[in-house]
Amino acid sequence: MRAAASAPHGQARRNRDPLKLALGALGVVYGDIGTSPLYALKECVTLPHGVAPGRENILGILSLVFWSITFVVSIKYLLFVMRADNDGEGGTLSLLALATRSKVDDEERARSRNRWLVLLGICGASLLLGEGIITPAISVLSAVEGLGVATTAFAPVVVPVTCAILIGLFMLQKRGTGGIGTVFGPVTLCWFVAITALGLPWIARDPGILAAVNPIHAVRFFAEHGRHGFLVLGSVVLCITGCEALYADMGHFGRPAIRVAWYACVFPALLVNYFGQGAMLLEHPEAAANPFYALVPPHFLYPMVVLATMATVVASQALISGAFSLTRTAVQLGYLPRFTIIHTSGKTEGQIYVPAINTTLMVACLLLVISFRTSTNLAGAYGIAVTGTMSITSTLFYFVARARWNWSRLKAGTALAIFWAFDLSFFTSCLAKVRHGGWFPLVVASSVFTIMVTWKKGRELLGARLAAKTLPIELFIEDVERVRPPRVSGTAVFLASLQRGTPAVLLHYFKHSKCLHAQVIILSIVTDAVPEVPTKDMVCIKKFAHGFWAVTAHFGFMQTPEVLKTLRACAAHGLELEEADTSFYLGRETLLLDSGDHSMAIWHKRLFRLLSRNARSATDFFAIPPNRVVEIGTQIEL
Repeated sequence: MRAAASAPHGQARRNRDPLKLALGALGVVYGDIGTSPLYALKECVTLPHGVAPGRENILGILSLVFWSITFVVSIKYLLFVMRADNDGEGGTLSLLALATRSKVDDEERARSRNRWLVLLGICGASLLLGEGIITPAISVLSAVEGLGVATTAFAPVVVPVTCAILIGLFMLQKRGTGGIGTVFGPVTLCWFVAITALGLPWIARDPGILAAVNPIHAVRFFAEHGRHGFLVLGSVVLCITGCEALYADMGHFGRPAIRVAWYACVFPALLVNYFGQGAMLLEHPEAAANPFYALVPPHFLYPMVVLATMATVVASQALISGAFSLTRTAVQLGYLPRFTIIHTSGKTEGQIYVPAINTTLMVACLLLVISFRTSTNLAGAYGIAVTGTMSITSTLFYFVARARWNWSRLKAGTALAIFWAFDLSFFTSCLAKVRHGGWFPLVVASSVFTIMVTWKKGRELLGARLAAKTLPIELFIEDVERVRPPRVSGTAVFLASLQRGTPAVLLHYFKHSKCLHAQVIILSIVTDAVPEVPTKDMVCIKKFAHGFWAVTAHFGFMQTPEVLKTLRACAAHGLELEEADTSFYLGRETLLLDSGDHSMAIWHKRLFRLLSRNARSATDFFAIPPNRVVEIGTQIEL
């Protein structure tokens, strides 16, 4: 994400006003969970999945909402999970990098454990992308549905208006979020003030609704409704959707700002609105079809629809930007092929645009809205991805706690068991939604998981094939000394995927040209399991005889590698070159399928070959001047 010379996130945060950071966190971090009152309680009191809005039922549901938000967000994420930062960064893949870095005495056991942890991490990232598709659709649709509360005349236009807003939102992505990003915080602050103002009068009319904070009401709810009460958890979970954003966006705002925003604004606003909806339903149970908009006085309905739409756009933008960042992190860590990634701001490094992902998200969101048509129908597809990711985060947290903080098995296991008690209960209850739309995020996650696993395994297999044909650099230099080929002026840079040995592209070039440049640089680019690598540690150089240099450039998974910047940094280590007199040599592999080799299933090989053909070229990805690039083709059997 960030060029190697830029300031780390922590330094950037120290240079900014804490209150401004907290305000920014309101829009980016809490947009999703902040708009859940639009649909969460409605689904809990809507048959057949919910229960009738009687007094005991309302108290039981609100008790579940209160303790779910309190434990999952306030305790699990804000007090525990956010402590597991990877140099200030959070998120599933960042947590995975921490978990796999922990040391185990038995090397074979460590490899086996890391293999399973990687699969878990990939699964979590895949589920998160599935959630990213549903969130814009259900959020905007639930906001626009307010048009149908005042009069049924607007009912036919709800879906077209929602689609138009979503198309506009995705079309704006290529312009960057800098302009609208400045209003994210203020808009969301207005939203939280508004939903608090809507809930307070109803709580004042029935203060007894506050008795729901007593967990005994949740226990009685389960005792009375049995299995159906447990399934209602699949709707209750809607009140904590978006909690993963707290952890994923930690690097942008820091723990203090995120915690201040939650405790000072978001937490009380959500509780007041949920309890206000509950009090209103006790007086007007017929409003169960849309309890949120039933709180709104008639003359404020349309302004509230506008504000709700703006708030859901903010929530959607946060998920879209998160999908872009997750994609780039996966590319850097080798779990996805190279994508075209466009930086939309010359000042703010975090603002990126991934056209392929943007188009995919837009088409998927539109299909969801057109197919499901109401937020109630879409709610059936929501929850599985969220709860699955939460469960995986808890599991990875266990390994980080054991390795990083030296927690005993008992202490870490107790925390994991408590986290799982909530996570797996929610996840199991959401499984009942599979037939009612829950299959969609599972299909999305399975597809993304398959692509990521295939790409990772394919790159490892390809690397092994290349390593088998690699000649040690010392032997190659000895051969050069013996043959003494003609040397032409200038510098030749050969990109290598391996950190040792002579790259195949150099061997092919020398075989056919019978000459070498006066200066030959073998450049390897490595992504470390840290967010950012400081400039002083970015380049490692080894000098050989006869003008040969081996350069290894280290980048973090939140940084974008740029070859020219890397070579310029080499000057401080004694390696100087004229950029105008430098040529870059890249290999382009043609993959041949070996049906007799069973190291990878044949369909996996075909998928990997398809992904390789459509991956963005190394020239574009590493920002190499195209008029100075020479590609040399090789054939490799997989």
